[in-house]
Amino acid sequence: MKKNILLIGGSYGIGHETVKQLHQSHTVYVASRTSENLSGLNVHHIPFDVATDKLDLTQLPESIDGFAYFPGSINLRPFKGLRPEIFEKDFRINVLSMIQVLQDILPKLLASEQASVVLYSTVAVKVGMPFHTSVAAAKGAIEGFAKSLAAEYAPKLRVNVIAPSLTHTPLADKFLNNDIKKEKAAQRHPLKRAGEATDVAAMTSFLLGNESNWMTGQIVGVDGGISTLNTGN
Repeated sequence: MKKNILLIGGSYGIGHETVKQLHQSHTVYVASRTSENLSGLNVHHIPFDVATDKLDLTQLPESIDGFAYFPGSINLRPFKGLRPEIFEKDFRINVLSMIQVLQDILPKLLASEQASVVLYSTVAVKVGMPFHTSVAAAKGAIEGFAKSLAAEYAPKLRVNVIAPSLTHTPLADKFLNNDIKKEKAAQRHPLKRAGEATDVAAMTSFLLGNESNWMTGQIVGVDGGISTLNTGN
């Protein structure tokens, strides 16, 4: 069944790969700062900056069947060098801006027979990792928020979270921008590679689709096994 799907972000990285997987079989609305990389794809672009703008609801349909929020941040620095303002900025883009959009579109989600909401965390919430205090704090809030939202609106809304490990995206480029970094990242994972945007996009598409309609309140690790396996390496 063809769905109305709203993606916040979709010009780059995981969001863009998700657009490519969905645009031929669903009606996809992409709200993002730029329409770069969207030409040739069957999508409705809505100019939108989560940091400064109010989403224009008049450009959306009456009901929304699927929603995913891609904007995020990766500030991997020692805790002693992270000012409180950095924590606040990370929390705002990852959590507060997402909540604002969700509250704005909630009537449209509830107008669907059963809508699916997909949010994003990080493996560092489950597995403590050095230098992740700011991003783990923000993403941990997302996990708690998602479970509460899923409980409050079941069965009308399904709410699930994807928790990736390090993934090849423009946001993570500085951590994977040479062969040495790529090899070190690969060796940390039991499956011996870092993630690709297509890996997370495939799970996003699955969670937005009917195939996952008995899943809600879940934190799904797409992480090369790093959160659950100790291979002794």
